[in-house]
Amino acid sequence: MRAKHVESYSERLERVVLHPLFHTRRGYYFFVLFLLAVVAWGFYAYYNQVRYGLTVTGMGDVVMYGFYIVNFVFFIGISYAGALVSAILRLTKAGWRTPITRIAELIAVGGLTDGAIQPIIDLGRPDRVWHIFAYGRFQSPLLWDIIAIITYLVGSFIYLYLPLIPDFALIRDRLGQGGSSFKRRFYTLFALGWRNGVEQRQRLEKAIGIMAILIIPLAVSVHTVVAFIFSTTLRPGWNSTIYGIYFVIGAVFSGTAVLLIAIAIFRKIYHLEEYITEKHFRNLGYLLLVLLLTYFYLTFTEYLTIGYKLEAGEKELLQLVVLGKNAPWFWLFFISSIVVPAVLIIFSRRKTIPLVVTASVLVVIGMWLKRFIIVVPTLQVPLMPFEFGTYTPTWVEISIGAATLAGFVLMFTLAAKFIPSISMWEVTSESGGEPPAGEGRAK
Repeated sequence: MRAKHVESYSERLERVVLHPLFHTRRGYYFFVLFLLAVVAWGFYAYYNQVRYGLTVTGMGDVVMYGFYIVNFVFFIGISYAGALVSAILRLTKAGWRTPITRIAELIAVGGLTDGAIQPIIDLGRPDRVWHIFAYGRFQSPLLWDIIAIITYLVGSFIYLYLPLIPDFALIRDRLGQGGSSFKRRFYTLFALGWRNGVEQRQRLEKAIGIMAILIIPLAVSVHTVVAFIFSTTLRPGWNSTIYGIYFVIGAVFSGTAVLLIAIAIFRKIYHLEEYITEKHFRNLGYLLLVLLLTYFYLTFTEYLTIGYKLEAGEKELLQLVVLGKNAPWFWLFFISSIVVPAVLIIFSRRKTIPLVVTASVLVVIGMWLKRFIIVVPTLQVPLMPFEFGTYTPTWVEISIGAATLAGFVLMFTLAAKFIPSISMWEVTSESGGEPPAGEGRAK
């Protein structure tokens, strides 16, 4: 009688992670169709905007920025999770990071792609995009921003792709003559002839290390330049010297929250409980709490200096944000991003995962509202003693915003059918083929 084969840790990892790539549930197709429908509606809304101009939006001569620029700052910000969290943990050789780096790097690419198209939508006339390259002035932060985003996007794609090479090679070998011809060609092409040789591994690890070092200053530069677009403008609230670090910390804060939500979803849907454990949520929860306190400090500093000086324009802005028509959004941001998440994380010892994920959802909502508070109220303050500006988003802006979010989720959904959600070779190398001590197999 043949002895029953006992599945090893690495075999189990391979089976669980590769399962979604070769087996598709019916619900997956329905979800993709739903997302495509939302994106298609967004294209219809954008068609109306191109046809009739920006008059179909709530923006005007006074408040010339709205949802599009808010979404631009927000999505560029959440891309930081992929760059900084993944790169810093890799450079510090934090072993627990390996199951979450792939998801973090996907967030970087998805957030950057979604964020980069928002200024094009905001232009109203997409045919004018080439003017920036043809007639752009190097003195303008707008040109710096485009250069930084393009460079960061290229770097993020490279940083995502390099650790994929061994996993693509593994899938190529497992497919053999099975699977579609498209999949065989796809994985063979992008595996780049990987044979897991010693020299190949050394070169790959060196390349990943170099990209991890390069991606950190690239990430910091992008959101710093985004901050310069506002802070180099003589408008109340924007004319600030702390906007660079303020935007960077805010980006890492919201990006870490999105990362926590993403790993919770992947963990649940693809049964990754053995690999993405409570330890990951606990450690990222502590990081989220540190970033929360840092962001609170910067927010307190920002409004304290405005309130202490009470310069004419700044006074109007402070009243508008804290007590006026934008006050509900400001206090909702403060409660949902600062107060409640801090309480949830501090008392999350017994129910770490649900409480930390709930805190992350609140942070994401609140930080989107904070971007709205940064962008819109400043433009509502009159430069001349006339009536305050008004802004109410129309169905076109809301539809395009919903399509942007659906597109972000769609990128993840489609990527899950071609890209392993966990870097298998890194997890196996880190664990030595055995479950990490104290974590074992999920029950």
